[in-house]
Amino acid sequence: MKYYAVFDTNVLISSLLTKKTDTSTVKVVNAIAEQKIIPLYSEEIFEEYGEVLHRAKFPFTDERINGILEMIRQFGMIVEPSPIGEILPDGDDLVFYEIVMEKREDNAYLITGNIKHFPERDFIVTPAEMMVIIEENE
Repeated sequence: MKYYAVFDTNVLISSLLTKKTDTSTVKVVNAIAEQKIIPLYSEEIFEEYGEVLHRAKFPFTDERINGILEMIRQFGMIVEPSPIGEILPDGDDLVFYEIVMEKREDNAYLITGNIKHFPERDFIVTPAEMMVIIEENE
């Protein structure tokens, strides 16, 4: 089964920061290459990914950053969000929520490490929760 999901930037950061290969953030990002998750994004989100991952405070090489970005482009789907009038604690997170709402009819998820930044909904999940969903349906 394939799942549609918007990846909050913090999930990508966490997957690149860890040295372990069995963490839920690494597994959920690897699920893109395994074609279990189709990442949903807009050009705005894609630009944020690149900008944030290239920040000097992160020790990521261009090779690792480009690898993850190319994977998202190759296996992902561009979605143009429509304004929904929702107010979130962090306004920068709104585009992620708008994208998932555009694809809710396809049972899309928003995967984030900051659940409290979004409304409480069953389709807004942590990386660990997303992996449980995938593993339960394999």
